Amino acid sequence: MDTKIGAVDACNPASNDVGCLPNGGVAAMQNSVPSTLVNSSEATLGRHLARRLVQVGVTDVFTVPGDFNLTLLDHLIAEPGLNNVGCCNELNAGYAADGYARSRGVGACVVTFTVGGLSVLNAIAGAYSENLPLICIVGGPNSNDYGTNRVLHHTIGLPDFSQELRCFQTVTCYQAVVNNLEDAHELIDTAISTSLKESKPVYISISCNLAGVPHPTFSREPVPFSLSPKLSNQMGLEAAVEAAAEFLNKAVKPVMVGGPKLRVANASDSFVELADACGYAVAVMPSAKGLVPEQHPHFIGTYWGAVSTAFCAEIVESADAYLFAGPIFNDYSSVGYSLLLKKEKAIILQPDRVTIGNGPAFGCILMKDFLRALAKRVKHNNTAYENYHRIFVPEGQPLKAAPREPLRVNVLFQHIQNMLSGETAVIAETGDSWFNCQKLKLPRGCGYEFQMQYGSIGWSVGATLGYAQAVPEKRVIACVGDGSFQVTAQDVSTMLRCGQRTIIFLINNGGYTIEVEIHDGPYNVIKNWNYTGLVDAIHNGEGKCWTTKVRCEEELIEAIATATGPKKDSLCFIEVIVHKDDTSKELLEWGSRVSAANSRPPNPQ
Repeated sequence: MDTKIGAVDACNPASNDVGCLPNGGVAAMQNSVPSTLVNSSEATLGRHLARRLVQVGVTDVFTVPGDFNLTLLDHLIAEPGLNNVGCCNELNAGYAADGYARSRGVGACVVTFTVGGLSVLNAIAGAYSENLPLICIVGGPNSNDYGTNRVLHHTIGLPDFSQELRCFQTVTCYQAVVNNLEDAHELIDTAISTSLKESKPVYISISCNLAGVPHPTFSREPVPFSLSPKLSNQMGLEAAVEAAAEFLNKAVKPVMVGGPKLRVANASDSFVELADACGYAVAVMPSAKGLVPEQHPHFIGTYWGAVSTAFCAEIVESADAYLFAGPIFNDYSSVGYSLLLKKEKAIILQPDRVTIGNGPAFGCILMKDFLRALAKRVKHNNTAYENYHRIFVPEGQPLKAAPREPLRVNVLFQHIQNMLSGETAVIAETGDSWFNCQKLKLPRGCGYEFQMQYGSIGWSVGATLGYAQAVPEKRVIACVGDGSFQVTAQDVSTMLRCGQRTIIFLINNGGYTIEVEIHDGPYNVIKNWNYTGLVDAIHNGEGKCWTTKVRCEEELIEAIATATGPKKDSLCFIEVIVHKDDTSKELLEWGSRVSAANSRPPNPQ
């Protein structure tokens, strides 16, 4: 049976939906779109692309205008179902499409040729690293200029238009250069469907003179996509489940750990199904936070080696068998390669592959099929969770602050914890917010996003814009350091234009604190800004905005009360002044281990 893709409803966990994200991604395309004739003057490439974006669930496209994409933008904004969100720069437009895709299942941005394309490239690379379907559309040169010896503006001065394409080839799964109307329909549809199937970004370049030219291939409404589902090899699935069940059922205290590729595998529900059946202690890797419900009765926290949440690492690393579903083991997630794990004890699941211990390995097996089938074969064993429950000691509270005492970060996050509900979402910036936000306990339905694999500072500003635009019913709480905010601050402007009501906690500690804890130097100190003054200037009396500085707990309590009360419909920017050395204990540990990994001497030759 074909799997249809397009609307923004949550996925049916029993289906083999392709390109469907577990936290509300691309789902069944509605069959109500008739294949009707289009007025010949409207049978254009621009209209077709706009209709396609709406069909797959994109109702907001993040753009920066440039002369090569202006006519295309005219056609996109003419589509009633598509909202143009003009961003301050291309990097933020890409980050916004990233944040949007995390909630909607697919995102899109539009920039201009080369000068815009190379500017958005960094954001597209980040989306690629996080397996996000993102459609990057570039307004390209006039079709008549291809194959000539002409030098164009916005290029490096050579009569070669392929520089941008060559850059995108390494960070997208498909590239379409549309400079001919004859094959434009096929190229556009192939690019969008490939993005959904592969759950990766794609690149579409459209010649600036083609968007508004009618052509017979666009004479009908685009027929909804119907993509063949990915299927497991049934014999391989049965063999893998048999081997895994035997491996786990002889273990004394097995555990389960969810990884970030649960998202691209659309396997979160199947992971919980197995957890319900087996009774194992359940942990998540840091970049999988938010993909597994933390209300699960056997949830024990975040497994992050030496900086895990309390008592979690001890249970995972002392287990005699562990099942990792969709892990990414890099130097950051392994805390400088210091995890105390043994390969022979591990079952490693990737989206389409199962490896048991040092072998055997089984390919062409979908993770969600494997987890669901394994749930019917494993014996119930709650020994590891009982051990966790036995040694667990509830977390202490931060030391009580004296009246008007300078605010401490642990006190700040205690109050942020109390703000969370199913109607909120947390966006955590690269830096100490990684570690502090990891310790937040997410209520059911509370969203959570951060970018760990790529770790691009400044990502959270654009991602917050995109995420909040995708789910206006949730109030986004963004935690960002001063150093990161300086990279991408401009698009607070776009949040105000869109009427968003995000709460931004700007943690002002005078520099790049995460870099300080890895390797300190004068380059980690930044020029201090009047951050609330900056946002007030950006606000400029247009839109709803409220800002404040807080220096002690009393001011913080008052600020949160205002942001969630009288100013609940405004964008609220709370600048939190803290000491430059006030960091989480996890960052201190993590920084020293990553520093040791970075500074390993060369191996002797």
